Amino acid sequence: MLTRHPRQTRWTPARQRRRGIALAGALALAVTGCGSSDDGTPSSGGAESLDAVTAGIVPVVDSAPIYLGQQQGFFEDPGIDLTLQSGQGGAAIVPGVVNGTFQFGFGNVTSVLLAADQGLPLEIVAGGVASTGEAGADFSGVVARPDSGIATAADLAGKRVAVNTLNNIGTTTINESVRKAGGDPASIQYVELPFADMPAALDQGNVDAVWVVEPFLTVAAGGGGRVVASNYVDAADDLTVAVYFTSAQLAADDPDLVDRFQAAMTQSLEYARQNPDATRAILTEYTDIEQSVLDSLQLPEWPTEINRDSIETLAELGVADGLLTRVPDLAQLLP
Repeated sequence: MLTRHPRQTRWTPARQRRRGIALAGALALAVTGCGSSDDGTPSSGGAESLDAVTAGIVPVVDSAPIYLGQQQGFFEDPGIDLTLQSGQGGAAIVPGVVNGTFQFGFGNVTSVLLAADQGLPLEIVAGGVASTGEAGADFSGVVARPDSGIATAADLAGKRVAVNTLNNIGTTTINESVRKAGGDPASIQYVELPFADMPAALDQGNVDAVWVVEPFLTVAAGGGGRVVASNYVDAADDLTVAVYFTSAQLAADDPDLVDRFQAAMTQSLEYARQNPDATRAILTEYTDIEQSVLDSLQLPEWPTEINRDSIETLAELGVADGLLTRVPDLAQLLP
């Protein structure tokens, strides 16, 4: 059992200064763009003054802040013309970031740790989404059939549990829930299913329990399922679940762009935290969540700082479960 007190990663003074320079430069560009052309007529500047950036994104509840930031112009302000391209998950987005198809990507922390363990050069540049830290009131949970005999996380041992990806953040955090409840996760039979298929699979008895995130958590629980574990809450205090990342090469070649993206994401995350109604509204623009579910689903937390200790905990859980060969050098992932 791993116990830690969260320590927040704060950006260094040097990085703060670079961010200030980047934002000042973006402001200067904006002022210049509104100045005069060579013949004395006003110049509008426009998209040609912005740096084109493509981010690989999973279009789920978790990624609402970046959609909000794009809508609110938070990326244009520091000189970024942002395009969002959907990916199937962090594991699929990582190669696109490494080969330069995407300048930035969004993915869960375990996927990033797995990539680092394989020697892929990545750097985390901004927080993405975090647990609420409240058992029974998180955006992630394990839901069991009411007739499954599963009352607590310990009862998941020996049962069929659906996860969206085998050997990833779902399995390692569920295993920790079971251990903390006094059970042995070694006998859990994990079944890989898309989140969207899980409520029906649970209802039909194809599995005993499912691990789901919102909005599927609300759907599964609303269909009569029982939430038996808040696995993100059990894994670590204030767990940083997903992050935005870039390639080590881009971070070295264009630190100004990275700092401007990070500053825009910080603004976007703060906006999402302070405007839950706007956050729910933006979900209707890139998801097909029904209004009744949208109104009642549990939003996650979007802190502007990364909980470094929780990332280390996820790495140690990955090693314990055999996903990782070692705890990656967090100084390289979180410089």
